[in-house]
Amino acid sequence: MTNNTDTAATSTTALLAKIAKDGLWKNNPALVQLLGLCPLLGVSSSVVNALGLGIATMLVVMGSNIAVSLIRHQVTDAIRLPVFVMIIASFTTCIELLMQAYTYELYRILGIFIPLIVTNCIILGRADAFASRNPVLPAAFDGFMMGSGFAVILLLLGAMRELIGQGTLFSGMDLLLGPIAADWTITVFPNYKQFLFAILPPGAFVFMGFLIAIKNIIDRRMEERNKQRQPTELKESRRVRVTGNI
Repeated sequence: MTNNTDTAATSTTALLAKIAKDGLWKNNPALVQLLGLCPLLGVSSSVVNALGLGIATMLVVMGSNIAVSLIRHQVTDAIRLPVFVMIIASFTTCIELLMQAYTYELYRILGIFIPLIVTNCIILGRADAFASRNPVLPAAFDGFMMGSGFAVILLLLGAMRELIGQGTLFSGMDLLLGPIAADWTITVFPNYKQFLFAILPPGAFVFMGFLIAIKNIIDRRMEERNKQRQPTELKESRRVRVTGNI
């Protein structure tokens, strides 16, 4: 009994570790799957915009995965996708109403990209490919890690574009976190003239390309390092035939 419990715990831990690695790096929805590029490139002009959309997307994908996992045995294949879309739309509406109530100015800045979370391929893809085939805990963790991976890339892209475009970091964080974050703005380059290309969507394509290239370089170097660490195969020893009695 103890062995079975230990085996199950080990298997669950390995599954969660694989989910975390896939979501943050190996199968990152933004860098590898290249999903959700429209909001990724459209609103990542600053850290606060990227963080707001990233948190909203992560909450929707987590909630949708949990709901889909709970009803996975009750929904037939004929109505599976419409049901998933209704679930995603419900969670998106909840997030939209919360943002209207507590972060209205940021909600207005993000505009149509909040309702468009419903059409984000990341959310529907994880609901169909993973949540509909797994229990609640792995499904929730998958939603959290995939959403976190998407939010991290959004945050990096927003920081790069804000820094190069405006010379600041964390500008306007009070729009998301309230008056406590009013003084969080870091002016990296004083008297900096705006670099408009970095703020506009075409600049987002360039910076996104840099992030993808950096990931590919890191993956290639890690692969080469792993190959070098593998022990060299021992040469086959010549078989010696022994005759006679010992």
